[in-house]
Amino acid sequence: MIVTRRMAAVVAVFGLVFGSATASSAQTWPQRAVRFIIPFGPGAGADIGARLIQDALQARWGKPVVIENRPGGDSMLAIQTFLSANDDHTFLWAPAGNFTVHPTLYRKLPYDPADIVPIAQFSNTILAVGVPASANINSLKELVERVRAAPGTFNQTAVPGVTDFAFDYFAKTAGLSVTKVPYRDTVQAATDLGENRIQIYASSYAILRPQTEAGRIKVLAVMGSKRAPSLPQLPTAAEEGYPALEMDGLVGLFGIKDIPPELREKIAADIIAAGKDPTIQAKLNATAQTPNPGGSKQFADSIKSQREHIATIAKAVGITAKQ
Repeated sequence: MIVTRRMAAVVAVFGLVFGSATASSAQTWPQRAVRFIIPFGPGAGADIGARLIQDALQARWGKPVVIENRPGGDSMLAIQTFLSANDDHTFLWAPAGNFTVHPTLYRKLPYDPADIVPIAQFSNTILAVGVPASANINSLKELVERVRAAPGTFNQTAVPGVTDFAFDYFAKTAGLSVTKVPYRDTVQAATDLGENRIQIYASSYAILRPQTEAGRIKVLAVMGSKRAPSLPQLPTAAEEGYPALEMDGLVGLFGIKDIPPELREKIAADIIAAGKDPTIQAKLNATAQTPNPGGSKQFADSIKSQREHIATIAKAVGITAKQ
């Protein structure tokens, strides 16, 4: 009995010490510059959002927030850069849909998805479908009619991940035959769309925006479940009669699984607080993103729902995992 009581006491003391150390690490973090790894080049929606919140987080944390763009490799370059650091000062800032599709696409991955943990949701990237302005196509219905009339002659690309999945689902249900053209640089694809080297591009509106404002791209619809508050003139794909094209872009911060819960909560609270700033929200809306701050549970629940939708699409389209 004495031994048992002594052991219980030791365990209790250890628990208090460990809990105190964990809380202390949350209070003293960060101790150096914090890195946000982004799987896109500058100008993409996620990149813009990270840069909008950068100053606010630096002011809160008292340390630099360094943004590193690592585009390419279907987001795996950025993911591996993030995971290989294996510390609590390096994070992945990205749309969840860019890698939640990986287990559906690949049988073997160079990383374990369980190692990536949602920390905070920040915004919904407005996804949209654009065509060259010179094509004189003014609606999704017109686009469908044109593609059906000339199967296989339209070059199409989409940002890897859920955007690509949604477009494939749309093409399948609408009976479209297009030629897919892969791009490493999603921003370059918008330039090529404006010059009619490709004819259809599904991506964030932020990527399409410069060429749209220059008069070289015509955006036909947004892919979200609701009209974007900052772009009320653009119908949703569902409103146009193509619900298969519906997809919300969930953007936020991810960390490694070993980050203590207390530290996750601290980081999430700081991101949510910064994301509720009216100035940042106004800038997000101005860059075609919808503010949607939330904690790790909300973010995880949204991702779970999206994964289920991805599974439905994969089954309908006939997507099977590659080696």
